[in-house]
Parts: sequence; structure tokens; C-alpha cells
Amino acid sequence: MAQGQIRKALSGFYYVFHNGELVQCRGRGVFRNRGEAPLVGDIVDYTKEGESDGYIMKIYPRFNELVRPPIANVDQALLVFSVKEPDFSTLLLDRFLAVLESYHVKPIICLTKMDLLTDGEREQLQQYIEDYKTIGYLVIETYKNDDELINQLQPILRGKTSVLAGQSGVGKSTLLNTLLPDLNLKTNGISQSLGRGKHTTRHVELIDVCDGLLADTPGFSSFDFDNIEKDELSYCFPEIATLSEGCKFRGCLHIKEPKCAVKNALETGELTHYRYEHFTEFLQEIIDRKPRY
Repeated sequence: MAQGQIRKALSGFYYVFHNGELVQCRGRGVFRNRGEAPLVGDIVDYTKEGESDGYIMKIYPRFNELVRPPIANVDQALLVFSVKEPDFSTLLLDRFLAVLESYHVKPIICLTKMDLLTDGEREQLQQYIEDYKTIGYLVIETYKNDDELINQLQPILRGKTSVLAGQSGVGKSTLLNTLLPDLNLKTNGISQSLGRGKHTTRHVELIDVCDGLLADTPGFSSFDFDNIEKDELSYCFPEIATLSEGCKFRGCLHIKEPKCAVKNALETGELTHYRYEHFTEFLQEIIDRKPRY
């Protein structure tokens, strides 16, 4: 019995990395009986049969798991957002940030197409960048033909398991091509040679990049709040989570409750209005959600 990490899943096989080699494994039937499925990123015990085949015997507990892409034990997400074409949207960014926080995945904001901004637009964007940095988020600004990008990302990716997230057309595939020149993804995110379009799923694979692991798929095309309950949402906004410790009532939703530290911070300017507006909009979405049985 040996221990390794699943680096790729394809056609019912799981490729487990151990001591510099990939072992092609199948999952034991007991996983199916329990309704469990091994995921890329899982730490597993496996037995080897022959030179390069084996069976997964045990899946170790995960600290998180994502649905799209199906992957476990993710440390961080490079959240790729363009500042133009499509235009930068704090509402969409906050939606992605909140969902990643709910999965305990550290978001890193990567802004693309910075060279397309006018001076006035750059000034307005700079205020948003400062706001997100104040909250505690790392923000990376990228330009066309940015030779420094690899140097910027190297220390961030080192020793971590990372995924890419962001809406389509923002430059995720371009970023992947910069990090993985051998991958040669079409920059529109659809490869005709593989015959995959927007609605087909590629296999997920973790690839060595900058001394870390990166999922070679631009996953997360849309985000919803299916796994967040209304009393959990404030924990997905780090500055609101910190402020809420000063609320008079436990379980304060920061809407109509008296002596709410969050609403007080809004009035004093400590909390930005747009972040609070997005918080209340997402909260309403969760409250209006159809019950699950």
C-alpha cells in the first residue's frame, strides 16, 4: 500500500502521482456503494498491481471540494477579471469572491487588459483596487504581452494547488497559455480539434507550474449561492465578518436589527456602500431560494 495524490481523472481511471510517476488506478466498488467518488486533488492510499496499474483503497478527508471543476483540496483561485471588454464589474467580482470564501478557497484577483483603460477609467479603477487591498485581497494587474507576469505569479503559485476562475472572454486561456506554453489552448476557450464547446466538460488535470499545481481548465463559468445559508453569508465578506463581532445580537443579518456594527460602519464610511449593497442583494437571493429537500 502506498500514498499519493490523484493528478488526473479520465474515463473512469484515476492517475495517482507518487515518487515522480503516475499510476493508473480504478476506484474500489466500496466507494460507489457509499456514494463517494475520488476527485482530482485527493490524497489516497492505493495498491499497485503490475507495473503501472492499481486500485484506490482509501480517500483521505478533504478540506474542500469544488463541483465545477470537480476537484478537491484547492488552496487558491486566480480570479481573472478584465477591466474592459467586458467591463469590470464589482457585483460579479463580489459574487465570485463570496462563493470562493464559502469553499475556503483563497481568492487572488487578477485584472487583465489594464492597457485598454483611459486615464479617467484607471483613476476610478484604482479606488476599487485600494478597497479590495484594504479588505486583504491580493490584486495583480496584467498588461498585454506582460513579460513580468510569470515573475509575479511564481511566488504566488509555489507550493499551492490553484484553479482559474472568471467569466468568459476575460483572458483566462491567455493566462493559462502564458503559464503553460505547451498547453496551447485556443484563446476563446474552445478547442475545435478536441471538439469541445461551451457545454462540454474536459477532464481535469493538475499540472506542475512554478513549483505548484494548477488545474489546466478555466473552470467556474457561473457562480450561485446554493451551498451558503443566510446566516453564513457575512463570513464570506471578510470585512463584514470582522465588523459583525461588534453587533449586539448574535445571528444579526445586518439589515433591520438594532445596534448593528455593520450598519454603523456603513454610516461612518468604514464599510464601502457597494460591498454592503452586494451583500444585501446576495442575502435576498439566498432568502428567496427555493427550499431543498
